[in-house]
Amino acid sequence: MGDAVSYKDLGLANSREMFAKAMVGGYAIPAYNFNNLEQLQAIIVACAETKSPVIIQVSKGARDYANQTMLRFMAMGAVQMAREMGSDIPICLHLDHGDSFDLCKSCVDSGFSSVMIDGSHLPYEENVALTKQVVEYAHAHDVTVEGELGVLAGIEDEVQAEQSTYTKPEEVEDFVGKTGVDSLAISIGTSHGAYKFKLGPGEEVPPLRFDILAEVEKRIQGFPIVLHGASSVVQSYVQLINQYGGKMEGAVGVPEEQLRRAAASAVCKINIDSDGRLAVTAKVREFLANNPGEFDPRKYLGAARKELVDLIKHKNQTVLGSANRA
Repeated sequence: MGDAVSYKDLGLANSREMFAKAMVGGYAIPAYNFNNLEQLQAIIVACAETKSPVIIQVSKGARDYANQTMLRFMAMGAVQMAREMGSDIPICLHLDHGDSFDLCKSCVDSGFSSVMIDGSHLPYEENVALTKQVVEYAHAHDVTVEGELGVLAGIEDEVQAEQSTYTKPEEVEDFVGKTGVDSLAISIGTSHGAYKFKLGPGEEVPPLRFDILAEVEKRIQGFPIVLHGASSVVQSYVQLINQYGGKMEGAVGVPEEQLRRAAASAVCKINIDSDGRLAVTAKVREFLANNPGEFDPRKYLGAARKELVDLIKHKNQTVLGSANRA
């Protein structure tokens, strides 16, 4: 790619002011992953109509899938689309789970307004050093940085871990102080993907470790906390997928009331990916099963997009509390 471009030229915002307002207001900024045009359109329409600030985020794999140049213009188009809807909501373009300095630098240079460097799988001091390196480069361009302490189990995109390692509250002050990060992703029992918990008959989803969250909050007061792997794995979508030829037994997520409780605390950003994927897949399967002669992608992707708008509106209004906060 040619010369570097600033996110400000694309009309994007970084996350600093978003998080400051969320902290005071007792809500969380929604961070929705997207992989294609229809998902991005749905996110923008739903957030514009609910007047919610939003973080649109892509993983390394999604960035490769979209092409980094195409992605830049999609983000710029998303900002313009919201404005043409009469809604000047702040939109942040964020790299989810960046795994190297070079990737984070490339994203900063191509117009991202926020990046995550995930060194949580590294030894502590290596995580600190890598995160600090990214922070120094990003801050020179007024780009915000998210770090991570603790490891989430599950698989989502290229992120994979067999089991969770809860964040150690005693490490957070040192980590934030040494790295200069703007927000911190912690592990309190959420996990990646659609199979977050293995439950036996009659078993309920274990509650999130709010004791760890409270201790972290106490140690770094007023500091923005991020929850990854926070999809609720909406069961109506799982049932639709299974009804129309899918095979997703045992898919279960985080109850929405637990996420609402987290959003009212120091948690300023909640990541939602799997729920969006499920909504799209469920509606595509349903549409094609009921319209076997249809082959126009606009028809089945349009149905999926409409469903995703409804899902995101619901999340903003009743789960994250971000509606009417822009």
